[in-house]
Amino acid sequence: MAEPRAARPGLTGPVEAESFVAAFAGTIGELTALLEEESTYLAAGRIREGLAREERKSQLAAGYMLGLEHAKRNAVALARFAPHALPGLQAAQVALRTAVERNQTVVATARAVSEGLVRGVAEEVARRSSPRGYGAPAPAAASARPLVYSARL
Repeated sequence: MAEPRAARPGLTGPVEAESFVAAFAGTIGELTALLEEESTYLAAGRIREGLAREERKSQLAAGYMLGLEHAKRNAVALARFAPHALPGLQAAQVALRTAVERNQTVVATARAVSEGLVRGVAEEVARRSSPRGYGAPAPAAASARPLVYSARL
């Protein structure tokens, strides 16, 4: 299941059904572990390490989506040929959903902290570059340049 396939034929027997469920559960498990690892790094402020496996995460997400489509198309066959495997697959889905929710929360927090830091730096630069003196503050000098930052996390 790790490598996406374009089109899969329907499941025709218990061996194929169990093989598919095992591969799909493996993909879900690996994606869940990768998301949890990324969340841990991001929560610790180690952004570079957290985003280091982005390509692998994209591959797993693509494999997950293909597997999910295949499972939906073959829901009846899965229920008939591998009913004992479905609770494990459902538990893996719940674990993945939990990991995705935590990851989204951590990413949103990291983004908010980053934006706050950049905003603080910009305000400090603006404050230091404004002329000091008595009376009303004068407008900023023409040589002042805007602070540019990347919004990409």
